[in-house]
Amino acid sequence: MPYEEILLEVADGVAVVTLNRPAQLNAWTRTMGRELHEAFAACDADDAVRAIVVTGAGRAFCAGADLSGGTAIFERSGEATAAWTPPPDRPWARPSWAIAPWEVRKPIIAAINGPAVGVGATLPMQWDVRLAGESARIGFVFVRRGLVPEALATWTLPRTIGLARAAELLLSGRILSAHEALDYGVVSRVVPDAELLDAARGLAREIAREAAPVSVAITKRLLWHMQGETDLAAAAELDARAFWWTTTQPDAKEGVAAFREKRPPRWTMRPTRDLPDFLPPPGRGRR
Repeated sequence: MPYEEILLEVADGVAVVTLNRPAQLNAWTRTMGRELHEAFAACDADDAVRAIVVTGAGRAFCAGADLSGGTAIFERSGEATAAWTPPPDRPWARPSWAIAPWEVRKPIIAAINGPAVGVGATLPMQWDVRLAGESARIGFVFVRRGLVPEALATWTLPRTIGLARAAELLLSGRILSAHEALDYGVVSRVVPDAELLDAARGLAREIAREAAPVSVAITKRLLWHMQGETDLAAAAELDARAFWWTTTQPDAKEGVAAFREKRPPRWTMRPTRDLPDFLPPPGRGRR
């Protein structure tokens, strides 16, 4: 599928999505958002894709929403170009065509190169792993624009770095250096800029090469679900059931055999067809 504002390439089980408006520091537009969701959906449906890396073209990851047209960027009427119009009573609703990152059955790894502010900071918080180049600058700047944080930042950030640190960043809107972001726990690793994409691809290839795809998909689902699970007994029951189920499946037998025979595993199960039906829907925790 041709894209206007992103690039998508797949090799060796790894999809690399590149935000591709380098002259505008990859500032977010509705087109970019739609295409990003479409790329995620395509990768989710393709069992040959085992992990996804997202980075930015040029010297920036994403400099936030494109404000060159003023506040028009926030008007949801433009979503009608994707054959969808927000309900009149819920103009903030997510487009029906949009797949949520936590619904994607493959890990999504952010390779944050250069500035990542506004939506360029909040979207990666919805993904699974965040790596940063040394030149990265990450800022949740919404209150400095008369806005409030979006893309679930008031949910994801406290769960990632703790309430006190999240409050400091979201209420001040200040911009972190890459190493400050590492200290806060916003990213898990900082690498030299020239090594960033290779590091992200390397992690993705490690997942693609070594990890059973159904096991990865289940683990990702549990990680996201457990953030909203408030019942410890229910969490323990789900955790135990998922582990027991995997022990009965072909990939567990293959994984043990490959370990004992000192050879690469040959996984046969696929996320698109072999996930157990007892898993909770994506993003649904106990209330």
